[in-house]
Amino acid sequence: MSTPAKSDGQGEKILVQNKKATHDYFIEETYEAGLVLTGTEIKAIRSGRANMRDSYARVEHGEVFLHNLHISPYEAGNRFNHEPLRTRKLLLHRSEIRKLIGATREAGYSLVPLRLYLRGGFCKVQIALGKGKKNYDKRHAVAERDAAREIARVFRERQKQ
Repeated sequence: MSTPAKSDGQGEKILVQNKKATHDYFIEETYEAGLVLTGTEIKAIRSGRANMRDSYARVEHGEVFLHNLHISPYEAGNRFNHEPLRTRKLLLHRSEIRKLIGATREAGYSLVPLRLYLRGGFCKVQIALGKGKKNYDKRHAVAERDAAREIARVFRERQKQ
């Protein structure tokens, strides 16, 4: 789900958000990680040509990798253009990786990327430790959101009168 780039007011330019992640997971903790990219990948990301829809992170051999992050090939790239779905390494502190190893061994916990953004000229990804929602949890969340919208609509109508 690519959304147009926007700033959050803290010197960050949000390039891509994974809106489905908050629908499918209960978010426990979030981490900021650097992303190892090639030259054409960062150029494509800056032009908004990335998609996080089916992406996930996994701890492998003491390192964290991001899978299925689709970065479209750069239009002005040459024959050395990047592979769109290659596995990319995430840069985290060793203590954070140890926490993630312990947490992901528990049943039901996954590492889910939430957003891709620029901070200080570097591309960062926010990953979250999330526990998968059941279908009834999703329905409950949708019902709560709809009820909150209805209450807000009624208040707006009362203020107009």
